[in-house]
Amino acid sequence: MEWWWQLLLGLGTVTPIWAGDELLNVCMKAKHHKREPGPEDQLYEECGPWKDNACCTFNTSWEAHLDVSLLYSFSLLHCGLMMPDCQKHFIQAVCFHECSPNLGPWIQPVVGLSGQGERILDAPLCREDCEQWWADCHTSYTCQSNWHGSWDWSRGKSRCPARAPCHPFPYYFPTPADLCEKIWSNSFKASPERRASGRCLQKWFEPAQGNPNVAVAGLFAGSAPSLELSCILMAFSLSLPFFY
Repeated sequence: MEWWWQLLLGLGTVTPIWAGDELLNVCMKAKHHKREPGPEDQLYEECGPWKDNACCTFNTSWEAHLDVSLLYSFSLLHCGLMMPDCQKHFIQAVCFHECSPNLGPWIQPVVGLSGQGERILDAPLCREDCEQWWADCHTSYTCQSNWHGSWDWSRGKSRCPARAPCHPFPYYFPTPADLCEKIWSNSFKASPERRASGRCLQKWFEPAQGNPNVAVAGLFAGSAPSLELSCILMAFSLSLPFFY
């Protein structure tokens, strides 16, 4: 059994390699994202805060503002006119998703029809963000709680499927958390933390005040072990039964 203890002591000398930088300042492997973040001369309106370091191009930022987005052929007007304040939240959310280089700790691999890609899962939006989004969409209409669900694409854009009636947002999203979490298959998580806590993400921010999500991503990335260390520990745990 001496060799078993040598192996154990050897693992104890492995310097932990934390994901840290691997999860910081990165872009998703997705349809409209740049390979790496970097500055843009200009980004359109609500995407502007990310101009200094963005995962999106100007064209992507412009397309994010269209009523029927060219990014995914999705129509915000599937239940008629959406109130401007509500529509602004969705544009900001799309800009956040497409442009932010600070989503690394929440990026997950996915396999789709076009091959391997990535998405975000449970990115913690600040309490104020969810509450204000929900309040401003109170009088707008939709026909589904999960916008990643099935839609009628027969005319080239998203239309409500049969037997999916339009109702005010609170019908499908009774609480702010329901809206943040259900709207895009748990891409976002409704955090109980407020913006001042530094423990949640803002889907939009004032450019003059700097990007608060840089520090938040660093905080969450700091507790994530790297794939290399995970593989070492997994191999060790799987080999334990053979030591007896």
